[in-house]
Amino acid sequence: MKIIAPSILSCDFSNLGTEIARTHQTKAEYIHIDVMDGCFVPNLTIGPCVISSLRKYSTKVFDVHLMIEEPIRYISAYRNAGADVLTVHAEACSDLKATLLAIRESGAKVGLSIKPKTDPKTILPFLSLCDMLLVMTVEPGFGGQAFIPDAVENVRFLKEELRKSGLSVPIEVDGGITTETIGTAAKAGADIFVAGSAVYKKPDIGKAISELLEAAERS
Repeated sequence: MKIIAPSILSCDFSNLGTEIARTHQTKAEYIHIDVMDGCFVPNLTIGPCVISSLRKYSTKVFDVHLMIEEPIRYISAYRNAGADVLTVHAEACSDLKATLLAIRESGAKVGLSIKPKTDPKTILPFLSLCDMLLVMTVEPGFGGQAFIPDAVENVRFLKEELRKSGLSVPIEVDGGITTETIGTAAKAGADIFVAGSAVYKKPDIGKAISELLEAAERS
């Protein structure tokens, strides 16, 4: 089963509640929320108080992507704010195992992400601790970037390693996902697709999400 996770990074921030509410009416199963600290990535976005205020607008999965240094410091805050999935970057954690275990202890699903140029072999010891893997298909930090085709090799590698290990862990991809690129990621083994501009820059987001889902399922 394929899942579309619209990224609110590309929506109208002056009407976040309305944007979440209208996303709730679509076929999207996840709502992807990017948290950036200006340190790990050169951008700033939102914190726990904003996520908490948005929680009342939808019961869909809040897929919270922590692009922040040492996220272990804030696991409880984001979980209490309403995060269902908390994804951290391998590159941002001095003690990755402890961070993943802290997410598990919080009650959230555990997500682990790597940037396009990170060797996926570095996260193999942690696969059994994860409920989801996130492979970035752009350099994290800003929406609207172009898809990096070579990054899907990380998807293929991790999909095979999961198969060999007998683990049923879905792989999410994030960055430059459109109806033209989603098939490449799906064929490589991706299950969940984060899309920002391809959803929120369209006049009908429900139609845009349905078209993305159809393109993924055709692959």
